[in-house]
Amino acid sequence: MKLYYSPTSPYVRKVMVLLHETDQLADVELVTPGGSPFEPADELSAMNPLAKVPALESADGSVLFDSRVICAYFDDRAKGGFYRDGPARWGTATLEALADGILDAALLITFEGRLRPEDKQMQDWSDWQWAKIERACAALNASWMDHLAGPLDMGQIAVGCALGYVDFRHDARGWRQGNDALAAWFETFESRASMEATRPPQG
Repeated sequence: MKLYYSPTSPYVRKVMVLLHETDQLADVELVTPGGSPFEPADELSAMNPLAKVPALESADGSVLFDSRVICAYFDDRAKGGFYRDGPARWGTATLEALADGILDAALLITFEGRLRPEDKQMQDWSDWQWAKIERACAALNASWMDHLAGPLDMGQIAVGCALGYVDFRHDARGWRQGNDALAAWFETFESRASMEATRPPQG
């Protein structure tokens, strides 16, 4: 299998953390397609019409995308139980969706600051995206700590990768303020071997 990936993509990191946690990393060839958000590599566009990583090419040539689909595939392949069974499954799925919403907003801020010409950047737009992250972190801190403290699942991995990306690109904005319980949880979670092994390179 080939995983089309970028080491700085937080969505790719979700997949990589799950591969580490389920001992499947050796089963996957990592492919860095190159290109940019404005000019994606032809190889990636051929695999995924959205031209986004991660994309997974299986041995029979079929392709899976995006990160939630690929994570569910690898969880099923390993019988990992990271999406839980029964009613708890929906809490995990909702938590992963909330974490991915944090990533969506954080990436939009990143693109605004790094890819848009400076004279066309909109601070109000970035602040609006940051407000989403603030609300999401407050909700995690207020309502999701019991879940985060429970058995490891995909919701926890997604939250860990989301907060890790916010630290990576937007640490100065200070998501920890007023979210002491969430900050304490993340301090422990990011020390897991799978998180340590998938830290994005600086730059």
